Amino acid sequence: MLEVGAAVPTIPVRNDTGESVSLAAFTGQRVIVFFYPKSDTPACTAEACEFRDDLGAFSDLGVTVVGVSPDPVKAQAKFKAKFSLPYMLLADEDHALAEAFGVWGLKKFMGREYMGVARTTFIVEADGTVGHVFEGVTAKGHARQVLDYLRS
Repeated sequence: MLEVGAAVPTIPVRNDTGESVSLAAFTGQRVIVFFYPKSDTPACTAEACEFRDDLGAFSDLGVTVVGVSPDPVKAQAKFKAKFSLPYMLLADEDHALAEAFGVWGLKKFMGREYMGVARTTFIVEADGTVGHVFEGVTAKGHARQVLDYLRS
């Protein structure tokens, strides 16, 4: 997993409208990049909607919010529209970005093992380096946790 001070990968992926985007496009801005396992599932929806609901507070702090999952563009677009998410979602279909951040790996659920995204949030500083990492994120209440960190 990327650690504080590491340069953020600039692997291009498609966003929810199908455009190719790299995190390098956000250089000069502070960005929250939150990785979530799957669009339109209960926990991921709760997390995404909390970031939506607190977007004004993040904007007041000069912080941009970006969500990333391995879902295809069409699923990201549908998720964004269904829940009126006002920030960019990235479709990391081949999980290259998740791998580069170190959040793609073996997961266990109900006795089953599979590869997937570990719910993790990175604060990316304006210079393109990692400023903070939230590992083992609990979806509910996470946006507020990030806001509290940014305000401290």
